[in-house]
Amino acid sequence: MTPKERLHATLRGQSYDRPAVTPIFMAWAANFIDRTYRDYYLDGDILAESQLAVTRAFNLDQVSAISDPWREASAYGMVLDYPPDGVGKPADVLIRTPADVDRIKPFDIENAERPRQRIESVAKMAQAVGETHSVLGWVEGPIAEYADLRGVETTMMDLIDAPEMYLKAAETIVDNAIRFARAQIDAGADVIGIGDAVASLINPQMYQDFVLALETKLIAAIHEAGAAAKLHICGNITSNMAHMARTGTDILDLDWMVSIADARQAVGPDVTLCGNFDPTAVLLQGTPEDVAKAAVDNLKAGGKRFILQPGCEVAPGTPEANIRAFCPCDGCLIGEQLRL
Repeated sequence: MTPKERLHATLRGQSYDRPAVTPIFMAWAANFIDRTYRDYYLDGDILAESQLAVTRAFNLDQVSAISDPWREASAYGMVLDYPPDGVGKPADVLIRTPADVDRIKPFDIENAERPRQRIESVAKMAQAVGETHSVLGWVEGPIAEYADLRGVETTMMDLIDAPEMYLKAAETIVDNAIRFARAQIDAGADVIGIGDAVASLINPQMYQDFVLALETKLIAAIHEAGAAAKLHICGNITSNMAHMARTGTDILDLDWMVSIADARQAVGPDVTLCGNFDPTAVLLQGTPEDVAKAAVDNLKAGGKRFILQPGCEVAPGTPEANIRAFCPCDGCLIGEQLRL
């Protein structure tokens, strides 16, 4: 099977030759080709080169356009400083008062520099490996993007004191995300990731009131455009998992603090789970043998509709031997489980 066939067979609940492996690489991938993280997220050619390099080195099943949370924010007008080895730092929040919500308008995807750059990266990667490999595009989810523009703490207060302010902005945010996702699908992405980390900070009632319908609308549009959807919410989503499955997502990423068994019980048999060993305590700080054991445990718990990866991004400084330990490449320590 090709990597793309393998991944999509997993999503459909069909048979496959081995479990798919799709670790999240960003800064590590840049460093792998001797570039900085800033190079990676500000230069579309370097992003594509980095992703293709790690995909080939570790025989991965998916190449990814994930980079940083600020692409859409920059298109809305947020001013950011970009340090060499960290994510962008906003000069200030964009939404300071209720009147500032009117600044959240439809933006021109093709002429917004950083969104356009991601589309171009997707196109480059799709041209290089899209026939054989899954290509993952990326958009920010509604509450994560609002929090980028407003600030996390203030967002939490808005949900209590000014929900109409959040909902007005979030409708436009989702409409822009839909157009951004469609542009990446047109460029060759077969899966769109949705980063909505702030959703892990709210209770189930708030998730239903303020996030569920918006994520559902976004995922339905991704499906209509011909791609699968991957919902990535960092943190402990245990209390919200059942509701997240109602969005229609094809893949639900699980961070390391979430029980795979509890997730399967919550979401049912038709959602593909993805995760989830600890990217710091195990992958960064452990031995290759520690990584292999954790990966095997994940595969046993995950069942048929399961994709293997750490709970979140591969951290800079992670030993290459630890990555090889769970990937289907030279140095793999779980060959039996990956049927190598």
